Amino acid sequence: MAAARARSAQTQLRVGRLTKPHGLKGGLKLELFTDDPDRRFTPGASFSLQVPETSPWHGKRLELAELRWYNGHPVGFFAGVGDRTAAESLTKAILWIDQDPAEAAEPDAWYDHQLVGLDVVRDGAVVGVIDRLEHFPAQDLLVVKVGDREVLVPFVRAIVPEVDVERRRIVVTPPDGLFEELPDDAPRNPDEQAPDEQAVGETPVETAVAEADPPADQD
Repeated sequence: MAAARARSAQTQLRVGRLTKPHGLKGGLKLELFTDDPDRRFTPGASFSLQVPETSPWHGKRLELAELRWYNGHPVGFFAGVGDRTAAESLTKAILWIDQDPAEAAEPDAWYDHQLVGLDVVRDGAVVGVIDRLEHFPAQDLLVVKVGDREVLVPFVRAIVPEVDVERRRIVVTPPDGLFEELPDDAPRNPDEQAPDEQAVGETPVETAVAEADPPADQD
């Protein structure tokens, strides 16, 4: 569950993240954010890159040469990425594709412009309005306006179980303390972390639920 950012006549959809090099020939392990990799990751597919401005890949596009599967995990090979050193320079890059807004979205995928302005409902009451989305390598965050402050809500099914664009609302089931201040002496389950202490989860953009990176296997 997550969203793709809107962009003038075209809409960009986040479809994957390059996690780390695989082997010595420029392969890169992929975290897929799509339910349809056969359609999104075909040879010749072109991706825009979300990378730091200091990256040598900033402002460039990446063309897929081949997608292979090793032990059930996808590995991409890209034009111009011929060795492990080049692959290392792309680690953590996020892949976006240009998509015609008229094309039907995949299940549990929404564009930013569809979500901005939606009411945020908790326990049947409106607690805020979605102001914008922030896209990060690990997950998307809903920035919710609550009075004169902003609350960052991880866009994962455990916290956002319902998105109803037609009714202009989303339903949230946040942990205590996300939308309100907890008293200093409030008891806390020792096994439960506060939202700002939680490790950031993985949020596939075209799929549904946050998944951690699979255990590292031997390259």
